[in-house]
Amino acid sequence: MKNQLILLFFIVLLISCSSNNEPDKEVVDDTVSEITYQASTDVISNPERGFMHSWSVASEGAPINLVTLQSLKNENVTIILRLYNLASFKNSDLSAAQLALISTDFQNLRTAGIKCILRFAYNENQNDTDAPLNIIQRHLDQLKPLFTDNADIIAFVQAGFIGAWGEWYYTTNGLTTLANKKDVVDKLLEVLPKEVKIQLRTPLYKQQVFNYSTAIDASVGYGTSDIARVGFHNDCFLASVDDYGTYQNVTAEKSYISKEAFYVPTGGETCPPSGIPTASCATAGGEMALLKWTYLNLDYYGPVLQVWRTNSCFKDFQKRLGYRIALKSSTLKKEMNANGSFELNITISNTGYAPVYNTKKTFLIFRSTANATIYKKELSFDIRKVLPGVDYELKESVSTAGIPAGSYDLLLKIEDASASLSDRSEYAIQLANKDAWETTTGLNKLSHKLIIN
Repeated sequence: MKNQLILLFFIVLLISCSSNNEPDKEVVDDTVSEITYQASTDVISNPERGFMHSWSVASEGAPINLVTLQSLKNENVTIILRLYNLASFKNSDLSAAQLALISTDFQNLRTAGIKCILRFAYNENQNDTDAPLNIIQRHLDQLKPLFTDNADIIAFVQAGFIGAWGEWYYTTNGLTTLANKKDVVDKLLEVLPKEVKIQLRTPLYKQQVFNYSTAIDASVGYGTSDIARVGFHNDCFLASVDDYGTYQNVTAEKSYISKEAFYVPTGGETCPPSGIPTASCATAGGEMALLKWTYLNLDYYGPVLQVWRTNSCFKDFQKRLGYRIALKSSTLKKEMNANGSFELNITISNTGYAPVYNTKKTFLIFRSTANATIYKKELSFDIRKVLPGVDYELKESVSTAGIPAGSYDLLLKIEDASASLSDRSEYAIQLANKDAWETTTGLNKLSHKLIIN
């Protein structure tokens, strides 16, 4: 008996020691789903970004053709630059016909599901005259009602009005003094709704107008103060060392734009290179990433665009101009009790060159698997803060009050902040994930089913 007890003691000891030397076993929580999302490789059409077309129209000219606008989806184009030449009104009010032209353009843009970048100028020849300041101010007063009524489909406004092509050069009315430039900027900011951002031709113009040189930060950038509403457009991108005078101190001003463009948009067009080779794919991509380019003219300058097509980077630029936001992973509960809080835990990436600049509304959608009834819960999440190259952790408690017990598919909707466009999928943001987008609803699938008990 004694020997049996001793043997039993050693067996227990051996088992204990063996157990202590085993590695810790992973505890699997079967109450949650851990999901890894697959990124899409497609060119995705999203609002207020990408390659654009640029169309100029003479005073009292023809409106944009609706069929042409509707065909842009075949090119993955969602924005156009509309340049209004006001040459007939250098010394008078805008006519009823001119205002009607602009109004019709807005109507056609809205019908087609397109947004526009606006610019106004008084000539398209450096040897021609522009308009005096008082006329510019009067025209902006006339345009104000149109801006107010159509702010929802205005992506951005290039400052324009001064000089040939509205590029703030070659003025015949002395408008390039700091006082006059400031007057035009102030008037633009006054007549445009607060949510609309404008763009100046060079970084130095903004620094001069606002009398500062250090880039704004998030505490200012996400607000609607005047300085937070002004970005940049460059109409000679990659054309020379200083982009035909766009920069005075190239390194410092590019660094400034790079920081400022977390909050305000940068875009424009290329033009014939001078003194440097036509921009390679690597050079162009590096500059777009540094300066956070959000849109680029598809119509000019052709030889530069052709280099990108020939060298197979054009499609990559189609994907990355502006924002390209995707789900990376999520950890989501499988079940919960009614009238509780659902914990949203999602990692989001942005592989585009720029962030989203205009405010959006984001909703977590609960869609019944039984009858497709939808329940929308607005999130406090601000998609503008999903910055290029930085993973964003979206963690938010979402009340399920008012949602009955049942089984639900979860989806995200990122819609236009304007009520007039909120139900239109063309103006919703499509996440760059494979098999996630619903074209007709504008919803992005989270690939998760939730049971509410």
